[in-house]
Amino acid sequence: MQDIFTTASLWLGLAVVSAVIAYHLRISIALVEICVGVAAAAVVTQWGRTEVPGSNLEWLRFLASSGAVLLTFLAGAELDPAAVRTKLKEVSVVGLIGFLAPFLGCAALAYYGLGWSAPASLLCGVALSTTSMAVVYAVMLETGFNKTEFGKGILGACFINDLGTVIALGLIFAPFTYKTVVFLIASAVVLALLPFTTGLMTRLYAYRTAAIRTKWVLLVLLGLGSLAYWSGSEAVLPAYIAGMILAGSAARDAHWIRRLRTLTVGFLTPFYFLRAGTLVSLTALISAPVVFAVLLAGKVASKIFGLYPVVARFRTNRNERWYYTLLMSTGLTFGTISSLYGLTHGIVTTEQYSFLVAAVIASAVIPTLIAGIAFLPKHLLPAPDNGAPAEPGESDLGDEG
Repeated sequence: MQDIFTTASLWLGLAVVSAVIAYHLRISIALVEICVGVAAAAVVTQWGRTEVPGSNLEWLRFLASSGAVLLTFLAGAELDPAAVRTKLKEVSVVGLIGFLAPFLGCAALAYYGLGWSAPASLLCGVALSTTSMAVVYAVMLETGFNKTEFGKGILGACFINDLGTVIALGLIFAPFTYKTVVFLIASAVVLALLPFTTGLMTRLYAYRTAAIRTKWVLLVLLGLGSLAYWSGSEAVLPAYIAGMILAGSAARDAHWIRRLRTLTVGFLTPFYFLRAGTLVSLTALISAPVVFAVLLAGKVASKIFGLYPVVARFRTNRNERWYYTLLMSTGLTFGTISSLYGLTHGIVTTEQYSFLVAAVIASAVIPTLIAGIAFLPKHLLPAPDNGAPAEPGESDLGDEG
């Protein structure tokens, strides 16, 4: 137990350092945590103590995965169903192009440009086709765009983009078995009943039993996540759909969302973002930097050339178009998931996996930094809420409302 507490203290220490750096540099905490993770991994590698961070410890992987699941759920819960319906054409077209352009472009680049095998090239296309819901939502929270129609449109397009990635990974590589059928049917039943059961739970026990809705939502998310892993899928997809389904009721209770957000961003997501950074092997990148640069450039360029003309049809302001396009060019969760799937199933080599993960993580950092520094649409920023607590949720820790 002492080792667990020591390791957790180390990671939370890195999270505190990341928060201080993010405050002074005025950039997203998620991006800083990734970079700090990369730096920490490089330091322990230089010292020959690669076991110190414990990135692959089972309990730490659980915390990181839980952070990704809850952050994805919150992203879905932030969507306004009415706003999404009015922007259905936008989010569908942008999301679909956001998937197809890098999938086809990066697969062709890996096959013809880097000489990878056909399966490895297709896996490359899948891994680099993603948009990072975790990073985008973290940025939306920090800017306040999650409350605007502009931000909700970006989040909706991210979902369509990543849905295409998940479907492609399943159709091309994952076997369709009875487990897949069981997962789909069970998820459909649970998600269909979720609004009724959550509403009933709230009416009967909210305000009387401490945090019962949080416990109930965690039960549903982790249960569906377990079923997803059993079937060969991923836990974040049902989490996002669950968030979308509960978006209406979540919007009516901002205090509950704030509490859940505090738990997620304050404790769980630092493990996710820091761990993502520690997965990058600087040694592999230094030995073959051209491959990494080609993959990163291929992902970002195919996203930009595919998306910018499409986004321009829906956003007239220059900064809005570039900000939208660059955030859609990020990648993290599904990109690393797809890369790890390829490694564990022998589709890509260890070196190819390192290049893919590095390109995915770099795409989470570089486009987001450029977007925030050069193209932030300040005219769309919501007015600050002077009455809001400094840390959402910390001023209201009583029984749930």
